[in-house]
Amino acid sequence: MAKIKTTQTKVSVTKFINDVPDETKRNDSFRIIEIMKGVTGFDPKMWGPSIIGFGSYHYKYESGHEGDMPLVAFSPRKPAIVLYIGAGEKNEELLKKLGKYKRTKGCVYVKRLEDIDVKILKEMIKESVKHTKSLYK
Repeated sequence: MAKIKTTQTKVSVTKFINDVPDETKRNDSFRIIEIMKGVTGFDPKMWGPSIIGFGSYHYKYESGHEGDMPLVAFSPRKPAIVLYIGAGEKNEELLKKLGKYKRTKGCVYVKRLEDIDVKILKEMIKESVKHTKSLYK
């Protein structure tokens, strides 16, 4: 079985963010840390080489594959900031009010924090944590 790459590391979150070349993305990342920490109550930790996660949960699939993942996370990638916030019925409705973003199944991509409604983002983070905890007790 392949080794999971997205595991918690001891790398400094602050150093990682300070190495982000784009100043806006760097400043937005520090603000997202404040937001996610404030909503979840968890300190940021590096997961893999480029994901900043908050809290964790253990999953186990029927196939026997299992591991740990952050409850919520984000990554300041070159094209956009990737928000790893889980699904949930309420988040589908909240996305309509979030602002300017792109989306894939488990990720929300934003260019700048100013493009979205931070109050809605906080609600989405709260809903994501609640939804994930309900699935993985």
